[in-house]
Amino acid sequence: MNKVDTKVRHVTKRGANVFAELGLAPGEARQYLAELQTLIGQTLVLKEQLMDELASWIEAQHLKQADAAEILHVTRPRVSDVVNKKTSKFTIDSLVEMLARIGKPVRMVVG
Repeated sequence: MNKVDTKVRHVTKRGANVFAELGLAPGEARQYLAELQTLIGQTLVLKEQLMDELASWIEAQHLKQADAAEILHVTRPRVSDVVNKKTSKFTIDSLVEMLARIGKPVRMVVG
């Protein structure tokens, strides 16, 4: 049986341009990083919008987090994470599924 090599040989420092570290030309590395940051920003905005909808629904229904969790089929700490907009803890899919469970299907508009 072959042994898997798990030795760490390089760690990119926080804030460094990973594309430059991969050896791309400086201009190209800056372009890729800028594009990536734009995509990440757009994803965060979308997650926050979905979380706002869920939090508004919870408030409008006067639900305790435990009750909302039962309806949404998640744990109470997950509801807390939604209300506190901890975007890194959720995928867009999981937020869309929670909204569908409360009768708020999500429709996407492009452009």
